[in-house]
Amino acid sequence: MLMKWYNEPPVWEQQEGVITVTSGAKTDFWRRTQYCIRDNGNFYYREVTGDFTAQAKIIGNYQNSCDHAGLMIRVDEKTWLKSTVEFVNETHYVSAVITQNDSDWSIVPLANHPDCLWLRLQRRGDTIEVLYSIDGKDYMTLTLVCLTDQETVQVGLVCACPQSDGFEVRFEDFQIQTNSIQPYSQVGI
Repeated sequence: MLMKWYNEPPVWEQQEGVITVTSGAKTDFWRRTQYCIRDNGNFYYREVTGDFTAQAKIIGNYQNSCDHAGLMIRVDEKTWLKSTVEFVNETHYVSAVITQNDSDWSIVPLANHPDCLWLRLQRRGDTIEVLYSIDGKDYMTLTLVCLTDQETVQVGLVCACPQSDGFEVRFEDFQIQTNSIQPYSQVGI
């Protein structure tokens, strides 16, 4: 199935398993909590029905506070989840924003400034498990959340730069696998 853009960025290309994007200026996905509603981030997606695993390797040229890139699941402007590598106050974080009318932001600082990070989203019914990896092999759970019981959702790559004029990010080995869910990771289930 072909992918399409929600808010196509000013510059992007796709070649041999690598998608390179320069995000749009002053873009974000955020809803109500603390300061504003923004729905102008760059999202390259396809529709997926049922359970799935989506994953990608993210390599960003983060320069300004709040530059971020990663994976997103979206129903509409009021119901979505994004998990990203986010650059805030000179520190890299793995981040999850869960939005069900209002955005809820969770972050974990990364020990070093990693050259890249692997992100994985696994859906089972209405539940999404967000995982990340420093080496692409061993994944750790960031959060487990109920998002939606809607059967078909939009799934894909997201990037935004709320406070700057754009930054470049590379997405490698992006894939969505249906009906191939791994057991819950490190959550005691």
